[in-house]
Order: sequence, then C-alpha cells, then structure tokens
Amino acid sequence: MGVNGTKKQTHESLRQCVIEEAYEVVDAIDNEDFDNLMEELGDLLFQVVFHSEISSEEGYFNFNDIVTNLCKKMYYRHPHVFGDVKANNIDEALNSWEAAKKKEKNNQTYTENLKSVPKALSTLSRSYKIQKRAADVGFDWPDEKGALAKIKEELFEFIEEYKNMDFNKMENEFGDLLFAMVNFARFMKINPDVALNKTINKFINRFEYIENNATKDLKEMTLQEMDELWEKSKIPYGI
Repeated sequence: MGVNGTKKQTHESLRQCVIEEAYEVVDAIDNEDFDNLMEELGDLLFQVVFHSEISSEEGYFNFNDIVTNLCKKMYYRHPHVFGDVKANNIDEALNSWEAAKKKEKNNQTYTENLKSVPKALSTLSRSYKIQKRAADVGFDWPDEKGALAKIKEELFEFIEEYKNMDFNKMENEFGDLLFAMVNFARFMKINPDVALNKTINKFINRFEYIENNATKDLKEMTLQEMDELWEKSKIPYGI
C-alpha cells in the first residue's frame, strides 16, 4: 500500500495512463491548442518520470539512465547525421534509420521484424507499420492502384458473406477490408488513426448541430427529421 492507504502504482497499473496521455497530446496538436499541448506534454513527461521512479526504487534504472540510453540510440540510429553514412534525401535517411533499428533489435528474420511491431499500438497503426516493413523487402503493390483494387475485392467478399449471414466469415472479411484500406492509406501517406479521429470529431460536431437545432427531444424525432438537420450541419464545414 502507498501513502494514506492508497494502492501502490506499478508499471502495469499505469499502462492505460500512458496511452491516454499520449492521445491527449495528439488531440491538442489536432486542435492547434498550444497552451493545452504544453500541459499535455507535461502530463506525458510526468508518466515517464513516474515509471523511472518506480524502476529506480526497484533497482532497475532511473531517469538519467533513460536519457543516456536515448542519446546513445539517437547517435546509433542516425549515422547519416552523426556518422559517416551519407543520405541524400529523406527516403535514404529513413532507410538508414530502419536498418540501424533492425540491427539494434537483433531481428534474425523478416518475420521477426513484423512481429516486433508493438501489440499495444492501435490496430490501425500496427497494421500500417507491419505493411510498411513488409513493403521494405518488396512485398507490396507496385503502386496505389493495386491497393485500391484490393479494397474493392475485399468489399465484394464482405458483402457476399453478409448475404450469407455467416458472422464468422463476415468478421474475417471485415478485418481484411480494414487491412486493405490501411494499405491504401499508406500509399497515400494518410495516417489511418489521424484520419479516423478527424471523422469521429466531425461526427460529434454534426451530432451536436442536430441536438442544438432540434425542436424536440432527439428520442422523439424520426430518422428523417434528424437526417435533414444532419445535411444542414454540413453547410458550415463545406462538406
């Protein structure tokens, strides 16, 4: 037990806090709220300090060890900046960084490189990174047209399973469809998490418009009445 009878925090108990603080940083960036960004970065840094303090008390490492290790990693992963490796453009610099990272992780096979993508990432981000690493060894469409055709193929397969009402196969095909869409997003350099988050925020804003402009409780409105306000909500945004 901790101070005043509170439960002692551990790395495991704080996992969700780290994720939440990271997403709050992203929200501040998306909202271009720099005052809030400063605050949220502080909250995220506090999580780093908290974890380092727990590890220090357990005799593993402290905050200075984290910073020292980070500096060593940056030097090692950026030989095009700190060493004698030449990078003439961004792509070459990224390739140099990925090669150094792979060597550092000691992945013996290409499959191990895919498996090393953290499972704690959102499924969209994990899909994106795994597809990127597979593409690095040539397992990829030659251009975005192949990725777009794959979306159509997976959509038709999903619709077929929907018609058959086979929920297990429908679930599998839905996953394939999402995976294909993430792959197309990668070609277009669209971050799928950022794109979906924008849509979520847009949905909330439009729903708020409906509620603010409704003449009666939403539960008493028909879908058609709500849809009419939904369409009007698009006008201020131009979409």
